[in-house]
Amino acid sequence: MNRASANLLLLITGAIWGGGFVAQATAMSAIGPVFFTGIRFLAAALALLPFAVWEARRAGRPFVPAPGEWMRFALLGTLLFSSLAVQQVGLLTTTVTNAGFLTGLYVVLTPLAGIAFFRHWPHRVIWPASLMALAGIFLLSGGTLARLVVGDWWIILCAALWACHVQFLGRFVADARPLQLAFSQFLVAGVIGTVLAPFVEPVGLSMVTAAAGEILFAGVLSGGLAFTLQAVAQRHTTAPQAAIFMSSEALFAALFGFLLLGERIPPIGLVGCALIFTAMLAVELVPMLATRQRAN
Repeated sequence: MNRASANLLLLITGAIWGGGFVAQATAMSAIGPVFFTGIRFLAAALALLPFAVWEARRAGRPFVPAPGEWMRFALLGTLLFSSLAVQQVGLLTTTVTNAGFLTGLYVVLTPLAGIAFFRHWPHRVIWPASLMALAGIFLLSGGTLARLVVGDWWIILCAALWACHVQFLGRFVADARPLQLAFSQFLVAGVIGTVLAPFVEPVGLSMVTAAAGEILFAGVLSGGLAFTLQAVAQRHTTAPQAAIFMSSEALFAALFGFLLLGERIPPIGLVGCALIFTAMLAVELVPMLATRQRAN
């Protein structure tokens, strides 16, 4: 798979996440954030299990990860659970506008995490493209930011944890089978959530039943499918580029809001869409053109 195909998969990932934001928000009326996060990732692991087994048989390797792999997968699963759980907590008290913009901070935080953890400096186009994508998300959210409340700080923490997850996933997936990695991190995230939930919030089968539709969408599609596409794609592109392409989540959320809910995008939002799209084109085309110029 070439980089362009990988970035296309990340664009599809952003589209799925954009459509799933409503499910995450509406589920909070029936189920707590930690329990919801745990159950959705158990559903994701169950949906992906037969494909991960098929991948192992095709590769002629054991399905169960080696001890060293389990340590890496456990780290990814912990980061995955933590980032999505604190996002759900934040959605209890903040606005959708604030959440959409503040989650997008990971676009800028991802290359910073790469420098902090791995001393890896991204291509110079990443910095202006990251700021451009962040500005686009801000404008798409309406160009305003209400006064920060407690939930906003949870969303900022989510962005930081997600940036770490993107960086570590980019490192670990190069030496792992992507479906095995995705299944393992889902399983870890699901177990953490379901074990922790009874200690911090009410749990019960009736809650799972009430939020069944949201759990299936967030687990099977936003979780099982989209996160797996992310794992496959990040084998063939860089973490900062992946973060920018996944920021299209905000663009697709606005699009689905227009198509399904009749919401209208104001002119300032259209400018935001243009900025996000330009940022994605920049990180794809600028390195390619620079390589061609050096070759000539």
